[in-house]
Amino acid sequence: MSEETLGFRSLEMPKVIALRLSRVFVSLGPFLAERFHHNSFISSAKTVAAVAAPLKASRQRFPGSPPFLSQASRSRTMTCMNNELPMLDDLIAVLDRTPATLTALLDGLPEIWVTAREGDGTWSPFDVVGHLIHGERTDWIPRARHILDGDPRPFEAFDREAQFSESRDKSIGELLETFGVLRRENLETIRGFSLTSEDLERRGLHPELGEVTLGQLLATWVVHDLDHVGQVARTMAKVNAGTVGPWAAYLSILRDRQG
Repeated sequence: MSEETLGFRSLEMPKVIALRLSRVFVSLGPFLAERFHHNSFISSAKTVAAVAAPLKASRQRFPGSPPFLSQASRSRTMTCMNNELPMLDDLIAVLDRTPATLTALLDGLPEIWVTAREGDGTWSPFDVVGHLIHGERTDWIPRARHILDGDPRPFEAFDREAQFSESRDKSIGELLETFGVLRRENLETIRGFSLTSEDLERRGLHPELGEVTLGQLLATWVVHDLDHVGQVARTMAKVNAGTVGPWAAYLSILRDRQG
């Protein structure tokens, strides 16, 4: 996928930004590049099917991924809208790429890109990375263990704004490095669980949503990543919202999440 294919030259972006964005879109491929105009990455069954196809194909590129599920389970398509179990190697293929994707996009950039916000009460790319770090420490793996231990109590509540204190006085480079380390450790933990299809159907209690399954938690982890990667790119795009002139009519990313 070239810069011209992605339309970066038509946007007349600085070349360094165009190159960074092209690397990100290549790494995530079709499951992100064509979806900025949606308000949610799972806005319809059609979107889920479109996301599922490249994820399924990604197994061909990751032959070392552990066979967590039986052959019968692996033959299922990843159609969560139809209440199917997710395939863990598909999920891990995306989770493993998120730190490198954000590093390629953000590391070493001028502050204007890293600290940009869409408006009052919104998050900058810097804030988003801090939020992802907090999730790695307190959300996904602790809640997975909670479910696997059969603990009947609700999960500990998740602090969605902890990054504002935890990230203070840190650089974006430090945050990206921390995120990468934590994600690698957490994926090793997931692999070490040797999960079965029965495990994915085990249930825990969310403090707001009620009963949830382990499979739903792990699928949410992936969508949460993609949602925030999209948020980062959308926020950065809006830095130039006032300078693209009449091309704004063609750039749906500039209109997303307005109002």
